[in-house]
Amino acid sequence: MRRPPLFAPGSFAWLLGIEDTCVYPAADVGAQSGCMTELDEHRLTDHDLHWRDDLRHAAELGADAIRYGMSWPLVHLAPGEFDWAVLDERVSFAVDELGLDIVADLVHYGTPRWLNGSFADPRFPDALAEFAGALAHRYAGRIRAYTPVNEPLTTASFSGLRAVWPPYRTGWDGWVSVAVPIAAGAAAAARAIRAEDPAAIVVHVEASTSVSTSSLEHLAEAALLADVGWLPTDLILGRVTTAHPMHGWLLEHGAVSADLDALAIEPVVPDVIGVNYYPELTPRRLHHVGDRVLQVAYDGGTRRFDQVLRGFAARYGLPLIVTETSIEGDDRTRSEWLTTAVRTVQELSDEIDLRGFTWWPLLDFVDWSWAAGGENVEEFAIEVVDMHGESRIAFAPPLGRPNQGRTPFLRRMGLLRLEENANGTLERVPTKAAESFAAITGRARKPIESHVAVR
Repeated sequence: MRRPPLFAPGSFAWLLGIEDTCVYPAADVGAQSGCMTELDEHRLTDHDLHWRDDLRHAAELGADAIRYGMSWPLVHLAPGEFDWAVLDERVSFAVDELGLDIVADLVHYGTPRWLNGSFADPRFPDALAEFAGALAHRYAGRIRAYTPVNEPLTTASFSGLRAVWPPYRTGWDGWVSVAVPIAAGAAAAARAIRAEDPAAIVVHVEASTSVSTSSLEHLAEAALLADVGWLPTDLILGRVTTAHPMHGWLLEHGAVSADLDALAIEPVVPDVIGVNYYPELTPRRLHHVGDRVLQVAYDGGTRRFDQVLRGFAARYGLPLIVTETSIEGDDRTRSEWLTTAVRTVQELSDEIDLRGFTWWPLLDFVDWSWAAGGENVEEFAIEVVDMHGESRIAFAPPLGRPNQGRTPFLRRMGLLRLEENANGTLERVPTKAAESFAAITGRARKPIESHVAVR
């Protein structure tokens, strides 16, 4: 099946994504940390069982491409050893039968178990480059776009700053100890991909940062968070030389000069930058609560969306794709954000080089707190209003416990709603937002069924 050029100048692609967080801690490290053993969204959403239906839905909704996880921890069994059976089947179905392009998501927060130190393991950059090169060699011409590391900023927060995921480090020293290797690994992976497939498109995907404050005492903290938000991308692009304003800060927190020099000497410029933005999660205000300064999430809508897209365009001067956006809520809320976000992107396309839009996720997904026994794992707080109308700043309470089933943990952000049946299976139910997406793309391949049961 002949596919049109992907992300070419003057083109625009409609994408969907299937949540693919894949974290499998090394057995000894996981036991020491006290966390659960794994967080695998393909398994938790039953995508592993019903991937054909899910991919078929993406095609039926009119998507040109799908951001899809390569499940690195499960495929790369040991140095030089790979199990391609699952990917072979899924790539063939998506590309050859459905005509979808795949934007291959190599690292979505987790590394193979044999990398005991995860992102801080000295072997990490070479291991990721080996996987990337092998993947690009095997699927050259079929997979046309690759994301070496999804959201380095978020990865460094969960793995290096707050000890939620391996290697369970804390503080800014911990953040730097994983952020610099992540940048080195992403750069090495991009080079390996291009060596195997010179026509491959490298899509660097990063979370956007939008932090504000109305307090003079918090201005320095807000400025630091904004600067940190750019750092992983600056590192990969070789911009962190001795003249970079954060170079000294990185050294103060444990970075090695030679590692920073190596990134600056051999920079990697992606073909496209993917920007992730969630209207009610990305924008944050700083608030003083007790002896802590907390990031409090609020709905920044299209105003902040416009700002972050302009910010990436101005800073890097590269083509952009919206690689993740959605909103949690009922059908009407999701449909309204889809329509509004698409309108914002279309209007901005007259001023900046925007080449694609992704609704992420196609399916509802299981909240990451599942792997923490139900405890909140996010870095931001929320404003909680009690029954008397009084508000306070607090972290989100536990959603539930894993023994209660998946329903309490389902995040209602997908075009397809997941409903848990009495027997524990998950049913896919298309929402009005799915109909809206199909109408916007104008290329729905057949009428969307009102009800699709998982068998």
